[in-house]
Amino acid sequence: MKVAVVLFNLGGPDSPEAVEPFLRNLFNDPAIIGAPGFIRRPLARFIARRRAPVARTIYGHIGGRSPILPQTEAQARALERLLGERHPDSQFRAFVSMRYWNPLSDAVAPVVKAWEPDRVILLPLYPQMSTATSESSVKDWFNAAARAGIHAPTRVVCCYPMQAGFIEAATSLVRESIDKLDGQSWRLLFSAHGLPEKVIKRGDPYQWQVEQSAAAIVQRLALRDLDWSVCYQSRVGPLKWIGPSTDSEIQRAGSDRKAVVLFPVAFVSEHSETLVELDIEYRELAQESGVPAFHRVATVGIHDAFIGGLANLVDGLMAASERWVVNDGNFSACPAQHSRCPLTEQARVATGLRPSSPLWPTAATE
Repeated sequence: MKVAVVLFNLGGPDSPEAVEPFLRNLFNDPAIIGAPGFIRRPLARFIARRRAPVARTIYGHIGGRSPILPQTEAQARALERLLGERHPDSQFRAFVSMRYWNPLSDAVAPVVKAWEPDRVILLPLYPQMSTATSESSVKDWFNAAARAGIHAPTRVVCCYPMQAGFIEAATSLVRESIDKLDGQSWRLLFSAHGLPEKVIKRGDPYQWQVEQSAAAIVQRLALRDLDWSVCYQSRVGPLKWIGPSTDSEIQRAGSDRKAVVLFPVAFVSEHSETLVELDIEYRELAQESGVPAFHRVATVGIHDAFIGGLANLVDGLMAASERWVVNDGNFSACPAQHSRCPLTEQARVATGLRPSSPLWPTAATE
């Protein structure tokens, strides 16, 4: 059997010239700006033009380009090798599809089609599901796959906020930073990319899942009286965002004379939000705020436990062939108030509580 595993990530500009079109693609996504297309498209162009100079400066700190594509490619190759070792009688090929910059789904889908897989598994590299990330990527893929004429049965990994491999890799990396503290009083901060509060109020499960990830890591650390907090970074615009903010938590740690161990809990690879925002801007803020020491934990990247966890997700989805979407097995669905969780939606449809209208498209060609 030939199995295509499509890994989704945000993408990032690969040159200074790509910054503005990358931003234009980002803000033209209905999951980011929900206005009708005739309003959203010109608005996306306007925002991209205004933000491009600042964004180019940000990327200038890391060589003028995002490292997210080569890092995601490394994850794809590592996953491909492990799946091949586990299943020598099957062929696995991992493809990388980015949402806002190359390689986009419309370019990747024809390559997947040409490989002629017997099954396609979609695997967002977002442990915590959000309408703005995983759902947006999956919907975009199904549109591209339809245009490319992909007819292979397709299955979707929804989320894996508490997946054992992800939690093990995160815990191991956090411990490495804790070991550097040398007896200092410290606080563990779990920083995630923020969202406008109204997105969460509409039923997006992202914040709840981020909290589940953090709690699972804390439990695995098994440290008595651990001082920890979840916080959110990258706020832009005038809307009220979920909190507390990462900068306010760093300032609070300074006031308490606590060293900071900061883990980017919602990021599995390094890019501008970690290499610039955390490593440069928030490190400077920590120094200004009197934080005695600032230790930024690396993302899980190609950590063996994380790649093993991704392989377990693929294995589980191959075995659960009757389901088109699956999480990490630690919970069947998000709490009911998080109605944008596809598993919650699926459960409602299955029990007849509302008409069948899945939030994520099913593989209609099966």
